[in-house]
Amino acid sequence: MIDTSKETLEAEQRFLTGENFYVQHFLGVRKIESGYVFRVWAPHARQVYLVGDFNNWDESLPMEKREESGVWELSSSLPVEGQLYKFLVEQANGRKIMKIDPFAIRFEKRPGTAAEIYTIADKKWQDNLWRGRQKKTRSLRRPLNIYEVHASSWQHHEDGQPYTFKELKEALIPYVKEMNYTHIEFLPLMEHPLGASWGYQLTGFFALSSYYGTPEEFRDFVDSCHENNIGVFVDWVPGHFCVNEDTLPYYDGTPTFEYEDPNRARNNRWGTICFDLGKPQVQSFLISSALFWLEVYHLDGMRVDAVSSMLYLDYDEGPWEPNHEGGNRNFEGFYFLQKLNAVIKLAFPQTIMMAEESSSETQITGMIESGALGFDYKWNMGWMNDVLRFYEMDPVFRKENFHLLTFSFMYMMDEHYILPFSHDEVVHGKKSLMHKMWGDRYKQFAHLRNMYTFMIAHPGKKLLFMGSEWGQFLEWRYNEGLVWSNLEDEMNAKMQHFTAMLNALYKEERSLWELEDTAETIELIDADNTDESVLTFIRKSKTKKDFLIVALNLSPVERQDFSIGVPYPGSYREVLNTERVEFGGTWTKNNPTCESIEQPFKHFNQQIQTILPSLGALIIKPEDIQMK
Repeated sequence: MIDTSKETLEAEQRFLTGENFYVQHFLGVRKIESGYVFRVWAPHARQVYLVGDFNNWDESLPMEKREESGVWELSSSLPVEGQLYKFLVEQANGRKIMKIDPFAIRFEKRPGTAAEIYTIADKKWQDNLWRGRQKKTRSLRRPLNIYEVHASSWQHHEDGQPYTFKELKEALIPYVKEMNYTHIEFLPLMEHPLGASWGYQLTGFFALSSYYGTPEEFRDFVDSCHENNIGVFVDWVPGHFCVNEDTLPYYDGTPTFEYEDPNRARNNRWGTICFDLGKPQVQSFLISSALFWLEVYHLDGMRVDAVSSMLYLDYDEGPWEPNHEGGNRNFEGFYFLQKLNAVIKLAFPQTIMMAEESSSETQITGMIESGALGFDYKWNMGWMNDVLRFYEMDPVFRKENFHLLTFSFMYMMDEHYILPFSHDEVVHGKKSLMHKMWGDRYKQFAHLRNMYTFMIAHPGKKLLFMGSEWGQFLEWRYNEGLVWSNLEDEMNAKMQHFTAMLNALYKEERSLWELEDTAETIELIDADNTDESVLTFIRKSKTKKDFLIVALNLSPVERQDFSIGVPYPGSYREVLNTERVEFGGTWTKNNPTCESIEQPFKHFNQQIQTILPSLGALIIKPEDIQMK
């Protein structure tokens, strides 16, 4: 019998209007006094049957249709916790096909695709202190240095099986803490049928992939991260979904979750199906998924994948039609993303929302009221591409291409940026970051240390993909663990040590993040020294005496008695030299403390002189200065 209670009717109506942001309590499976109630949205289906372990997967349990919403419903005392089920959908054309439950919170292990009747156990969280601290300060005024992880290939057992989150809790958390990262970001953890998609072609938007263990294990992992002062982000994919016909595509035989227009429904580039982001029921589905992950797993934020594909009608390969204004804006996607961020910020104001977006035509970060999408951060893909191109280049050609390193200073305040060296840059023949670097093996390590110093010192939050912290030479392989045996090599071990020390310096030095949302955070000393390929600048904090001088030598020539302009007279101490022996270089000690001399340099009245190592980077801090 159809449930006509006031609560259910209200949930149904909110689903139809795109305002039910906890739709998993209405659709999917839910425990009731007499057993379980199952509901699934298939408005044009001729009939839907509940099938599973409890009825030998036959048609003995027909469901009843709620005519207003097109939701099919059945209450039954037959199923029990842990049993598997699907929906047998007789589609609009009469074809019968087994379909997954789009709202399931647990699936059997792949290659199986049936949902499991599952109740996530209650948990007494221990992270109140962490969550309280996150509410006190805006993330812009805190250090944010992300270790990007593909959960199933970070480390493998000898038999090739990946670690579960129970095992990652014991191995990954201590490692991230030792390496001085502030956050972990996981490639998508939601259920997906093909490991080769890395999790970006989803089927279960509410389900932790059973490949990674249980929901309870992931909750314990997040709780332990927070106890160790590590935040947790997860990638989330609202733009498109897996094409497998037993999952979401053409659920009732007609466009249901996808666009009516077949050209808009197909994503040719990725071989997926695109959500109709203007459909109210789809908005309820997707926003509920995001809130579910934030609430149930206490995530600190989400990175929304492939935002450009949701913003532009001509993003994909193939035919497209202009919008009603004659342009390429996908208005449905634009307004959905604004709505998503507005709802999330209302529910969880401290949540950090990040966008992977590669264009410059739309304001991604900032207030929705001003026309922006409302994200907190945007991945700076332009910076990443320019920087990698520069460091791959023979130094002979760098003087003519110095703009690749300095152009970002022109637009760095246009958005709130994350500077990413992500998984996408170390796969599909692009080579690892280490392998990209110019020169022999020694010079490659020197370049990598220099480049990481530039990332840490440049305004913007930071992200580095796993394995890059020690300079793994092989490309990332999703179906294998990282090459941990690299660390038996002295140079790799020293590179790992360098990254940990650099990350610690970033956390300790307020000038690297305290004023990051203002232009006052940086002052260029000399961005025009193209002949010597040396870049120098200052990073500042709220306290005028607290600042750092950064000097990057991008040439394989040591610079003796090199002049650097400084703002105040006094002494200056070197706090980082990337060419120290302990990091893999040849220097046994830092440069001595410098005393400024009263001699003009650019717009400064004072300067210091020091030695710049070949391909080295220095960070220098005032020790005893006189301010007027």
